[in-house]
Amino acid sequence: MLHLFKDEGPWFRAKRFGYGAGWPCKWQGWVLLVTHLAIIVGLALLLGNQPVILLPVILLVAFAPMPIYAARTDGGWKWRKGDKN
Repeated sequence: MLHLFKDEGPWFRAKRFGYGAGWPCKWQGWVLLVTHLAIIVGLALLLGNQPVILLPVILLVAFAPMPIYAARTDGGWKWRKGDKN
């Protein structure tokens, strides 16, 4: 099953305005997004009463998969002004 994650195409659409990735366009992108959010919510619930530990852990987990999002976005991450192309 892990071989399906080696699909060469983009998993996320490019945003029309701004910087970053848009919504997922393949199931691999949805799996990554849902897993990412589930880990963040789970850690927030688990460490909710320890804010000194919670903040750096959440920041680390939030930013760790960003290279995957950037690599799997159609056209990469760049500033877009809403052009049709």
